[in-house]
Amino acid sequence: MTVSRMSSSKETQAFAQRLRQALEASGVRISPTVVANEFNLRYWGRSITPHTARNWLLGKSIPTQDKLRVLADWLQVGPDELRFGQATGLQKAAEDTGMTAGFNMADREMLSRYMALPVHDRRTVREVVAAMHLATQVRGAS
Repeated sequence: MTVSRMSSSKETQAFAQRLRQALEASGVRISPTVVANEFNLRYWGRSITPHTARNWLLGKSIPTQDKLRVLADWLQVGPDELRFGQATGLQKAAEDTGMTAGFNMADREMLSRYMALPVHDRRTVREVVAAMHLATQVRGAS
């Protein structure tokens, strides 16, 4: 096996692992049929078969960029993180400070989207989260 072929194999295996993690984090059953059906509901191009989804899940192939973006949007992860396993600059900074220890891909993507909001919208989100946290504490105390 050539070096480029080994590298390619490692890349597809790593992609498959990230895809399975994203599916699990989103509560989606890791099944080629489920992935194909859910993907086809969201993709406006030519539909994929369960066999194609199986190849993605087993690390035999990586979807094209347009399909990767649909997968990322569906699973609420960054397309670059799903494809390459690299966090965005904001995510990397949060990870470096230990802020995201134990966060799954969906949590990190939510943080990224939060940080992209205008300041006044972030304040609203913080107030909603604080209210939900308080409600959870009240329910737990009763």
